[in-house]
Amino acid sequence: MISVDLNMIQTAGIGALALMVGMVLTRHVGFLQRFCIPSPVSGGILFSLLGLALYSWFHIELSFDHTLQDTFMLAFFTSVGYQTDFKVLKQGGKALGIMLVLLVLIITLQNLMPWGITKLMGVDSLIGIAAGSVSMTGGHGTAGGFAGVLEQMGLHGAGTIGMAAATFGLIAGSMTGGPLAEFIIRKKLTHEQKQPKDAEIDPAMAGIESDEASPEGRAKRMSSNEQEFQQYAKASYWILLAMAGGTLLSWALAKTGITFPAYFGALILAAIMRNTIRFIPYKENGKWVKGEKQFDMERIISVGNICLSMFLGIAMISLRLWELSSLALPLVVILVSQIVMMILFVYFVAFPLLGRDYDAAVLCAGICGFGLGATPNAMANMSAVCYKYHYTVKPFLIVPIIGAMFADLINTAIITLFLNLM
Repeated sequence: MISVDLNMIQTAGIGALALMVGMVLTRHVGFLQRFCIPSPVSGGILFSLLGLALYSWFHIELSFDHTLQDTFMLAFFTSVGYQTDFKVLKQGGKALGIMLVLLVLIITLQNLMPWGITKLMGVDSLIGIAAGSVSMTGGHGTAGGFAGVLEQMGLHGAGTIGMAAATFGLIAGSMTGGPLAEFIIRKKLTHEQKQPKDAEIDPAMAGIESDEASPEGRAKRMSSNEQEFQQYAKASYWILLAMAGGTLLSWALAKTGITFPAYFGALILAAIMRNTIRFIPYKENGKWVKGEKQFDMERIISVGNICLSMFLGIAMISLRLWELSSLALPLVVILVSQIVMMILFVYFVAFPLLGRDYDAAVLCAGICGFGLGATPNAMANMSAVCYKYHYTVKPFLIVPIIGAMFADLINTAIITLFLNLM
C-alpha cells in the first residue's frame, strides 16, 4: 500500500475543487436541485469515490491534513454565534424545548433498536452500541472517544466499526435531510407557507448557493465597489476576533472537566459580543448610532457559509469509503435501519410536534443532519432548503444550540446508561 500525505494547503485546494465541481453538478443535474443536496456533498462524494478507486485498484491511500478543515468549522460556528440574538431566541423557546425532547427520543431509539437487532441476529450487542448513537448523533468524535471503552468490554476493532458507521451516517445525514424536507414541504404545506408574499431570499442565505441554482440571483448581488469590500473585510475581522478569544474561553471551559466541542468557546463569545456591543453607541458620519450596526449580519453569515462549504468539502473528500465495504452484514442491517427509523421518526413524530409549518420542515432537514451526521451537515441541509424557498431564522438558532450545548451531553449520559444495563 502506497500512502500519499497531502498537506493542509493541498487538502484545502482539493476540497475547494470538489466544492466547485459540486456547484456545477447542482446547477446542471435536476434531481440535485430538486432534493436540495448541498454542493459540498455532491462534489465531495464524487472525490471520495475517486479515493476509493485509488485505494482498491492501485493500492494508493490518500491522507489529508485536517488543520484548515477545523479552522473553517470554527469560523462557521463563530458566525453562528453572531447570529444569536437573545431577543429572537426567546421566540424559539417552545420549539427549543420540543427539540430537546426529540433529541432524547432519537438517541434512545438509536441505541435501543440496534441492541434489539443484535439480539435477534445472535451477534455481539456491543456492535449495536458502536453503530448506535455513539456514531450516529455522536459522529466521529464520540465514536473515537468510546472506542477504548468498547474495546475493553470485548468488542475487537471497535474504533474501525465506530468510524465506519460515523462515515456512513455523515453521508446519510446529508443525503436524506434535504429530500425529506422537500417532500414534507410539497405534500404538507400550502403555497402561502412555502412562499409567503412578504418573503424574500435572504442575501446571506444566497451565499455560495447562488452560483449553483440561480445565475440570475448571483448577478444581481455582484458588486465590485470599495464599500462592499470593506463590509466583507470587517465581517471577516469580527469572526477572527471571536475565534481568537474563543480559544481562551474553550481553555477555561475545559478546566471544568466537562467535555465541550472545540468550537463552543468561539460560538459563545460571538453571541456575547453580539448582545453586549449592541448597547454601546458609536459615532458614524457625525451621528450617534446603535452599537448593533457594528455587525453587518448579511456579510458575517455569508463569510460563515463559505467556511461551512469548505469544511464540508474537505470532510467529504476525506471519507474512507473502503471502511464501509468491509462491514459485516449485522452492521449493514443496523445502519440501514437507522436511516429508516430516522425518516419515519422525523415524518410522523418530529414534524407534527414542531408545528407542521415551514419552520418545522426546515428543522426536519436539520434533525436528519445532526441525528445521522453532524451539526454542520444539519446547517448545510437547512441552508439548501431555505435557498430554494425562503430564509427563516429560528431553525438556524435552535439547531446550533442543540448541537453545541446539549447533544453530546445527553448522548454521553444515555450511552453510559445502556453500557451499564449491558
